[in-house]
Amino acid sequence: MSMLTISILVLLSIILIVILTSVTKLNAFASLFIVSLLLAMIALPDRNVVEILKQGFGSTMASIGFLIIFGAIIAVVLEKTGGAASIANYILSKTGHGRAASAIGITGFIVGLPIFCDSGYIIMSGLAKSFSSKAKIALPFIAFVLATALYSVHCLTPTHPGALAASGILEANIGMLILLGTLFAIPAALSAFFWVKWQTRKTPFVETASLQHESQNEEQLPSVQLSLLPIVTPLILIAIGSLLTVLKVPDTHIVLKGLAFIGQPIIALMIGVLLSLLLLKERAMKTVNAVLESAIEKAGPILIVTGAGGMFGLVIKETGVGAYAGEFLLQTGLGLAVPFLIASILKTAQGSSTVAIITAASFVVPMLPALGLDSETGKLLAMISMGAGSMMVSHANDSYFWVVSRFSGISSNTTLKVYSSATIVMGIVTFLSVWVTSLFIL
Repeated sequence: MSMLTISILVLLSIILIVILTSVTKLNAFASLFIVSLLLAMIALPDRNVVEILKQGFGSTMASIGFLIIFGAIIAVVLEKTGGAASIANYILSKTGHGRAASAIGITGFIVGLPIFCDSGYIIMSGLAKSFSSKAKIALPFIAFVLATALYSVHCLTPTHPGALAASGILEANIGMLILLGTLFAIPAALSAFFWVKWQTRKTPFVETASLQHESQNEEQLPSVQLSLLPIVTPLILIAIGSLLTVLKVPDTHIVLKGLAFIGQPIIALMIGVLLSLLLLKERAMKTVNAVLESAIEKAGPILIVTGAGGMFGLVIKETGVGAYAGEFLLQTGLGLAVPFLIASILKTAQGSSTVAIITAASFVVPMLPALGLDSETGKLLAMISMGAGSMMVSHANDSYFWVVSRFSGISSNTTLKVYSSATIVMGIVTFLSVWVTSLFIL
């Protein structure tokens, strides 16, 4: 089968998932499984289809499964005890209800610097719902502003594994890349903010029963300090762990080894779970079990859909369509557009921003002289271009897409329309910013 035919099949499979989930309203897991199976059987007839599906599902569970479960527990505790409402009240008292979306966007941007976007969104999803309730603003506006703010720095700064590994491949200056990545993430986040605001301008505010209950009992809410503890502590621990990794600090000392251990996202979130239990007024085993069971029930569908998204992504990756498109683009001599387009195609095709930017870096590094990007400045701009490409397009084969959709309780159709389109805007705006900058410094 020719690569052109496979490329068409991959494109049709993505369109089919969109149709099944948004038009026919078929369950997201069923849609992803059916399309993944069909694509694998047709495009990979000589491969062990079942093994590929299992590997894609299992590897996704291994990477973020615990994060989803622990994050769901923290979110449920904050919701049931009123902790999220307490935090929302405090922040809104400082910013004003009219700037609630801006406040959570800035918070997400800062939080996203040290931690993965999926971890950050899982931790802060309850907060987004409380912001929506307190400020009487449509949840999709608040939720997608948070999601894109976290996403902007995740794709551009080498505190995250994709950019970190790619910077090593290109031998770019990590310190300068952190600075430039953060600066270029600002127009990305701002463009997403205004795009989401415009896309959700006609979306009405809908109060949920649980948050109605919280707003009626504000005098019984826990303190903001205690409510922030299970959110801030994991973020600080993960930030310390990321810093140790970026600085390549040897963990020979027992203290540093301990910080590296508790700075791992899974351990940090587990500590957050333990701290969240302090919010429970009744700490009997029966109460704790009820919270855990509620969280597991909430996490179950999210785990399944997220794993299915990873399964679909691996099937597309195994077809080789991303690598084929990348090799084709390398022959065009389009300068900074080449790393951007390669990363864009890889991201859209297989779902992972991390895989997209690392793979794109491997393609681009031997071509840097021919592209005129072999200087230190050229390497930095090439890195940011690949980061911009790794933003677009986040859709059904991206686990973060399903984390955002399921933890916010927003339909996949709305998430595709607003969030996925926002990632396109982010990628294009970031690349244009890099291109304009290159005219002055390259």
